[in-house]
Amino acid sequence: MEFKDSAHRWSRRKLLASAGFAGSAVLSGCEPSSDTASLISTVAPPPPPPPPPPPASGSGNHPIFGADPMTRQNQALTQRTLAASFQASTFYGTQETNGDEGRFADYRASYSKALPHNELGEVDIGAYQAYLSALDSGRNRDFEAIPLGGSRKLISPQAAFKLEMVGLDSHRTFMRPAPAFDGLETSAEMGELYWKALCRDIPFTDYETNSLLQSAITDLNQFSQTVGPKEFDLVTASTVFRGETPGDLVGPYLSQFLWQDIPYGHSTITQSYLTPAAGDDHMIDTASWLGVQNGVAAPALEKNDRRYINDARALGEYVHLDYSYQAYIHAALIMLAIPDSFDIGNLYRTSATQAAFTSLGGPDVLDLVCKAGNLSLTGAWYQKWLVHRRARPEVYAARLHYQLSGQKDYLLPGEIGESDGVARIFSSNGTYLLPQAFPEGSPTHPSYPAGHATIAGACSTVLKAFFNENLEYPNPVISNSSGSELSPYSGQTLTLGGEINKLANNIALGRDWAGVHYRSDGVDGLLVGEQQAIGLLQDYSRTYNEDFDGFNLTLFDGTAVQIINGTIL
Repeated sequence: MEFKDSAHRWSRRKLLASAGFAGSAVLSGCEPSSDTASLISTVAPPPPPPPPPPPASGSGNHPIFGADPMTRQNQALTQRTLAASFQASTFYGTQETNGDEGRFADYRASYSKALPHNELGEVDIGAYQAYLSALDSGRNRDFEAIPLGGSRKLISPQAAFKLEMVGLDSHRTFMRPAPAFDGLETSAEMGELYWKALCRDIPFTDYETNSLLQSAITDLNQFSQTVGPKEFDLVTASTVFRGETPGDLVGPYLSQFLWQDIPYGHSTITQSYLTPAAGDDHMIDTASWLGVQNGVAAPALEKNDRRYINDARALGEYVHLDYSYQAYIHAALIMLAIPDSFDIGNLYRTSATQAAFTSLGGPDVLDLVCKAGNLSLTGAWYQKWLVHRRARPEVYAARLHYQLSGQKDYLLPGEIGESDGVARIFSSNGTYLLPQAFPEGSPTHPSYPAGHATIAGACSTVLKAFFNENLEYPNPVISNSSGSELSPYSGQTLTLGGEINKLANNIALGRDWAGVHYRSDGVDGLLVGEQQAIGLLQDYSRTYNEDFDGFNLTLFDGTAVQIINGTIL
């Protein structure tokens, strides 16, 4: 199975070449065209400062602490300038949109949640234009002038303009245009989401035998552009709803890092979590749906069932309340307790006199995981607010509801209306609205890419850079169908790298299970996070005094790379 579908995914190898990996970051003659220049930051790299003077000879003149008090400062300035110049000249591609915002005068395909809407949930045009004006100007006073429809606020739109002091600038990230609102890929993505809503309460252990899952598989294979991993071009019980990176199809649906106990200083965290009751779905009637679109505050979610994550409702609630890099810090702490888990190229594994700590040790990986998490959100927020502004799945479902009920034709493909999953939702609820796991539905920021996915892409890339991906995961476990206990898992061999990738996809696509994202928001968002993590690792690979042979890791498409002294080989 490949990470990309050749018809719908950008080639990772082409992106690596475009970014100058393999010796140089500059791709000559590949600056953005003038009509899209506003979508990609083009910064002329500054000249590097003069090289630092050589250290004075003699006793006590270690090269870092030479006689010249400016030597160390010049070295630091040189490295920072070289890193900044390198990142400023990195080029992944000319960023484009799918054109939906300009094609539809009613902005039917564009994100507008929390603004005022009419009875069909179509945004007030004046409010949307004020929102666009603020995004165009970047001025705080223009953001303060955006009309809202209720008490919920837009989440951090000015973060799209935030500058970072390390790694790849957010405006240098690249992703394909979001799938078109009225296109066949989005139709297939929505088909998957309707089935995910129907299957939230099926235990992961029952996927091979459950009859509802078999119905889902049959229906999903009817779509023209079936999404997700496949076997012989078909969705099967082994691939349905899974991620698309190496390791995702091996072993249990859930990553070991979401089940195993977490060493946490003097204590241990057991990974059982409060979860809503089965069938606790929301926004299934038009009145509550419209209130949420207008920004009306939703009631709190009731939870009284503590268990291990055994089904998609429990996974959805995990990604409802997790802090940004939670799953990856937990994974790092788990792996730090596994003997010989650090990368096989780590020099401290063979040193006779030194042990890893501040450099290439536990504090280093924990620090970079945290840095990667928020850095990746700057890329997500740039893409969300300034480029794509994709409407959430809950909006698509409402457009479908009003189209199928004859109130307005939104030009959605016939195959989504003919889906067995859509018919089952209507039979159960009396509307074609997509049942949401959260009372408030999606957050109040655009859909593409998923913030959880970019964090997953970045943090998991850092983890793979530090830990031995090929090491067999020791003592794996699996939850029983009720989530009441864990037992030893004895199936296919699991590796650290595979379980890191699976963790990234569990979290990224876990938001789909709640109904708040499309698959492409997650799959493509992983790549944005990966890009920014690579930039972060490039910068930090310049900083080590040790005889360091670089960070070695496998990208999401299976490409093995080495990052050393700012360069990717």
